[in-house]
Amino acid sequence: MRSYKNLVVSIDGNGILFVTISRPEKLNALNFETLEELDEVVSLIYNENMVKGAIITGAGEKAFVAGADINEFLTLNEINGRKAAERGQEIFEKIEDCFKPIIAAVNGFALGGGCELALACHLRIATPNAVFGQPEVNLGLLPGYGGTQRLPKLIGKGRAMELLLTADSITADIALAYGLVNKVVTKEILISECKTILEKIFTKAPLAISMVIESVNIYYDAQRNGYQAEANFFGHCCDTEDFKEGVKAFFEKRKADFKGK
Repeated sequence: MRSYKNLVVSIDGNGILFVTISRPEKLNALNFETLEELDEVVSLIYNENMVKGAIITGAGEKAFVAGADINEFLTLNEINGRKAAERGQEIFEKIEDCFKPIIAAVNGFALGGGCELALACHLRIATPNAVFGQPEVNLGLLPGYGGTQRLPKLIGKGRAMELLLTADSITADIALAYGLVNKVVTKEILISECKTILEKIFTKAPLAISMVIESVNIYYDAQRNGYQAEANFFGHCCDTEDFKEGVKAFFEKRKADFKGK
């Protein structure tokens, strides 16, 4: 596994890929270079068989990702600004659509692009010092990496509008109450909690897990019929070896040994 300038990447024996955004002097702000490295790592999650899932977090004690790198904004105009937003959306959609589970371990500020990155992950586990927000209107901008689309899906239109229009931030406890995060745990057990969740998911049928992810995402796609997709996936599962193993294990009162086939 190659080294990166702005990411620290490793894998454990259970198939969990750990991705740490490491620009602590910039509160892990997402510059364009970091986004491209992240895209490469997400491709690794897709294509490397030994990777079963991933945890994304930030280096240091203060931030998950405190936003985009404002210094790079000085170079933006209408044309390259649109292209930058489209590129960020493309990378975050790749995370959202990944057929392997990806958890955001939010260990501090998750603002702007950092909040959008967390929103793109399948689950979000936060520490008590986590802070979420989309402050882009303070800069005369709006979120460009999918924040206006994913935030309402998670917390509802009214609450999303309030956060997006006021640029207010919310604490981890409020984020939990809103449904923005799945759990709030102490920083000492943040990564171990994420590992526990992934390892539990790993005991389930991999093909079924991938189809659950896609089915849920289709719910938000106005161009596709989610109920029909669910039925199609259900039928496909019925022809898999994992389905036969799962039913057999149920009747034999033992743990299923899924092969992803």
